[in-house]
Amino acid sequence: MKRHLSSISIFVVLLAAVATNAQLRLPRASQNATVTQTVGITDITIKYGRPGVKGRKIFGDAPTDSYAKGEATLDDQYKRPEGMVIVPYGHVWRTGANEATQFTVTEDVMINGQKLAAGTYSLHTIPAKDEWTIVFNGTANQWGSFDYDPAKDTLRVKAKPLSVRDNQEWMMFTIDPASEDSATVNIRWEKAVVPFTVTVDTVGLVMAKARPLVAAAKPEDWRIRYNVGSFAVDHKLTDEGMKMLTEALAIVDNALKTNETYGGLAGRANILFAMGKRNEAFAAAEKAIAFGKANKADTSALESRVANEKTRKT
Repeated sequence: MKRHLSSISIFVVLLAAVATNAQLRLPRASQNATVTQTVGITDITIKYGRPGVKGRKIFGDAPTDSYAKGEATLDDQYKRPEGMVIVPYGHVWRTGANEATQFTVTEDVMINGQKLAAGTYSLHTIPAKDEWTIVFNGTANQWGSFDYDPAKDTLRVKAKPLSVRDNQEWMMFTIDPASEDSATVNIRWEKAVVPFTVTVDTVGLVMAKARPLVAAAKPEDWRIRYNVGSFAVDHKLTDEGMKMLTEALAIVDNALKTNETYGGLAGRANILFAMGKRNEAFAAAEKAIAFGKANKADTSALESRVANEKTRKT
């Protein structure tokens, strides 16, 4: 019986050791990183591993045909034969380390002028001295480029590499500069920078999502009409925006006839500012602020708007 119990005890200890090892997290030689940028209402997210230069030659022609013969593995970052480049020209690269880089966009975008649908892709590249190919592959989860299948490519675009003076030790992606409707993604490692452009029809996206919400809004909901109408007017959709703002103003005016509130009075002033009716808007704002102060409401937002409007060039 004692012998049996001893065997059980040893088995339990072994199981505990296995469980402990399974929970142990060790650092990777090439740490993972994520960069995210919002462009308008579209999120761009890139997840990748960051290999280091570590004194090695990163980009260039392969000095032998070892890659073609299978004697050297493209995805093995740390076992190159002496003098062999890490990322040889003309070969598919996972554009990072460990798992293949993942590229996610939450809305349809244009990459260097070509459409890429919303979704998650693995991002591979084929570097060359004067031109890189950026590959968006439909298999999002894969280790390196071992199982890369060009038949599953969703999009390929060309990009021009730039050479810079400063050395980037750890490979990185940056998304800069960025605006409301475009961003530049930069692949940066060693002395190479490879940019490509992501553009988004932000106004079209916002209005496509907003119109059904306005159509379904309750008759008394002036705020959504005001918000969407203001956006439309600001982005040169003047007729459509003014129609929504006119509806919002009518709703507020009707509500104020029976129940005068600071929210309604301030809303009326903001709608008039959005419609470009500045004289009426300043008068409405003055009335709203006086009413708000008398009723201990927070009038700071409207006061700030009035100050900004007074300094704004018309």
